[in-house]
Amino acid sequence: MIDKLKDSFGEMVIYKNLKKSNFFNSLSLPSFMRDFVLQKFQDEEGNFDVDDVKRFLDNFYPKKEDLNKIKDRLLNYETVKILGKISVDIDISSGECSFSLPDLGIKKGETIIERYDWERFKEHLLGQTETWGLMEMQYKPPVSKKGKGGQIKLVSFKPFCPYEIDLEEFKDARAEFNNDEWINVLIGAIDYNPAGYVGSEPEEQKRTLLTRLLPFLEKRLNLIELAPKGTGKSYLFGRLSRYGWQASGGKITRAKMFYDMTKRAYGFLKNRDFITFDEIQTISFPEEDEMRSILKEYLESGRFVVGNYQGESDAGMILCGNIEKRIMDSDGTENMFTELPSCFHESALIDRFHGFIKGWKIPRMNDDLKMQGWALNSEYFTSILHALRDDGSYRLIVDEMVEVPPHPDTRDTEAIKRITTAYLKLFFPNVRTPDDISFFDFDTYCLRRAKKMRRIILEQLALLDSEYRGRSIPNLQVVDKFRKFTNGVELRK
Repeated sequence: MIDKLKDSFGEMVIYKNLKKSNFFNSLSLPSFMRDFVLQKFQDEEGNFDVDDVKRFLDNFYPKKEDLNKIKDRLLNYETVKILGKISVDIDISSGECSFSLPDLGIKKGETIIERYDWERFKEHLLGQTETWGLMEMQYKPPVSKKGKGGQIKLVSFKPFCPYEIDLEEFKDARAEFNNDEWINVLIGAIDYNPAGYVGSEPEEQKRTLLTRLLPFLEKRLNLIELAPKGTGKSYLFGRLSRYGWQASGGKITRAKMFYDMTKRAYGFLKNRDFITFDEIQTISFPEEDEMRSILKEYLESGRFVVGNYQGESDAGMILCGNIEKRIMDSDGTENMFTELPSCFHESALIDRFHGFIKGWKIPRMNDDLKMQGWALNSEYFTSILHALRDDGSYRLIVDEMVEVPPHPDTRDTEAIKRITTAYLKLFFPNVRTPDDISFFDFDTYCLRRAKKMRRIILEQLALLDSEYRGRSIPNLQVVDKFRKFTNGVELRK
């Protein structure tokens, strides 16, 4: 398996020792940054020089406590180059651009991006609330004693994009692995140890965990997950990919999320692959009725209107929360949404979420579940998932393979097909035509799981609103001509 992994993915395979990597744990690096560093410094045996890594991180990835050192270098007219997360702000009243580095504590009031520099790299920063990149900063002294004080100016910015992604090579590589092997490849790519899954349903545990990745690779896929504490929701949605955004607690306003009319600035929804509301019980939505109205339109169409501004985004939305053991043990027969903010107590809004993840099928995190061995680089892997979002060929395959019964509910049908498409991308990226996948694989790994995820939403809707009682899920089936034979036996349900 290790040789096959290395032969198929070459230098994108790294040695992860998350069970004992105290050095990286102490730095609180996101997974994509950690794997970028490992790929840069590891030898063929997976070893690296801690001192070399430390020097690199000290130079290019400073911590908040290094802020005064950085300011001292700037005051001595050094050009400081760092790798980090940046947020920009355009002030209409003054006409000035400024920036902040939230991880360092540098705020927009002490910064500036001069017009000449802004024109050179603004395309990488416009439309995004935060982005990762390699940047250079210099000190701009006061113009005069009566003028504005000294400022930190941004003179160069390059987006963090360390690898060239060949999507076709990734698709072809999938064919080298059987289904169980491929699932283990995916598990390792997101920092989990496939051998750590034990008990009565280890394969179901793995597949449920991987369901969390569906919004990473399918546009505007909206999911709800309720799970016990400690199952890794925050880690996977918040630290694995640089293309997502996670909110944990606090107030979420229309301006912050969608569009700020005063600043004429996009909210965090713009140019994200997915938005996760973690610990959803602790999040509040002021102007609840207005927010609910905007959310319903966005979840349905990807468009939103704020004042005179009309915007759109491809970001999916995930609601994550904890669940009481009593409700969890009911396996969905009790109302699971009682702990959601009141904004989400309307059935018409819940109906716009495509599927539900049974987070209680995922084991609580323990040391044996931390990856220790050769695995795909997480930064490379999440970049592949990001690239798969633009590949519409999988939906065409799903449309061709799935037979829809007469008079189905459109929202249910679309939800099932969208989830099925995401599963197809994740588990069978090598499929280019319907002939490349068996009926058994398509039905078992994709379509059937999608129907189960949608069915839970309908069951919960029936508990919320009597109007939904009696509404059953459309019985989507694989078209007869694609029910292939294996070893002379037709593979039917």
